[in-house]
Amino acid sequence: MPRPVPRPLSPSRLLALAGACTATLAGTLLAGAAPALADGKLEARYKLSLAGLELGRAAFLLEVDDNSYTASGSARLTGVVQAISSGKGSAGARGTVQPGALVPRSFAMEAETEKKAEAIRLSLAGGNVTDAKVEPPVPPADDRVPMADKDKRGVLDPMTAALFLAPGSGDLMAPKNCERLLPVFDGRQRYDLDLSFERVDQVKAEKGYAGPALVCRISYKPVAGHRPNRTSVKFMMRNKEMYVWLAPVAGTRVLAPFRASVATAIGVAQIEAVSFQTEPMVAKGAGASPAKAATP
Repeated sequence: MPRPVPRPLSPSRLLALAGACTATLAGTLLAGAAPALADGKLEARYKLSLAGLELGRAAFLLEVDDNSYTASGSARLTGVVQAISSGKGSAGARGTVQPGALVPRSFAMEAETEKKAEAIRLSLAGGNVTDAKVEPPVPPADDRVPMADKDKRGVLDPMTAALFLAPGSGDLMAPKNCERLLPVFDGRQRYDLDLSFERVDQVKAEKGYAGPALVCRISYKPVAGHRPNRTSVKFMMRNKEMYVWLAPVAGTRVLAPFRASVATAIGVAQIEAVSFQTEPMVAKGAGASPAKAATP
């Protein structure tokens, strides 16, 4: 069987890899099981690479308190690939912290290159999509799995899906914090990310966090909006080498991506924190303004 031919990384796919995320390539990963016990802030900067060559830089900013959370991220192409194609993008999400869950209310993403621009805006209520705007629209295709109304219910946006709210008051590195199924809707596709415990590693950023990280294996399961006969879709469904490393956000029971890796046909694509600075912060209440987009 021929190996799939990789497509160039667009800014939107770069943001997905950044997971801020992440979702993409990966992306992005969240489930809530209990409200935050305190307030915290994370400022992180990441390097993106493919087969050891730098592709881009990304940044992520998160603020969470007992009532609400805001997250923002940005990414840009750098290194060798920048000589071939320029590109940049940004994304943001906000929502509420409710008993048992982080519940998204809005998500927005914009990305552009010299040849293309795209934008996605989602509004949600109680985990259900109430409005979705996608530019350019998804092109029609006879083999595309249609998107039904049920596919937009009980979902997470890609950026909210980059965070974990660990249950109870036990060990944040407990294997059970990996075991979850994440229903993601990104405006174009609906898919599940099935996570399972792999191990606990020690990680260290050039600046900021050094300590344990929970490593989860990820499986991709498309639900709707995809084209099942595409080689790239089949490849990702069979891919058993997708992982995310999760590190704690100080002052909360939230875990955020420190590193993520995805095996591709031409090598391992990876995003890794070069700076992961986190600290408790003063509560702001549910009416807080969204976090300003981070700049890589």
